[in-house]
Amino acid sequence: MTTLSFAQEKNKEKVKFNQELATSLGADQYGMKAYTIVMLTTGTAKIEDKAKMGELMKGHMGNITRLADEGKIIVAGPFLEKNKENYRGMFIFNTKSKEEAEQWVKTDPAVQAGVFGYEIFPWYGSAALPLYLKHHKEISKENP
Repeated sequence: MTTLSFAQEKNKEKVKFNQELATSLGADQYGMKAYTIVMLTTGTAKIEDKAKMGELMKGHMGNITRLADEGKIIVAGPFLEKNKENYRGMFIFNTKSKEEAEQWVKTDPAVQAGVFGYEIFPWYGSAALPLYLKHHKEISKENP
């Protein structure tokens, strides 16, 4: 005997294609589009002054907020454990241009100070990805 949850039943409903939404998001025929991922790496600067580092991290977070508000960055966050590539965090930028993404990442005070380096990669994902941001604001009590 097979039972389906409400969510599974709901997922069986046929979703109607929304051309207006697809066009507004820049979706291709698969509902996808090109983005640019920036992987933040451990930089070359060694900043021992905790107050200076605190200011740089405050500027880093403020820059992420500004870029998100401008619709340029749609995903940002740190990795929760160390890794062999020394990746510290990642951004997904709402552009297919590696050059444009590099211009945007260079506005980060922590990148400018050498706390973070970066690597840039083209990426292909759901064109609906930017839509989650408005809901994130609804579920977060605080901003770091």
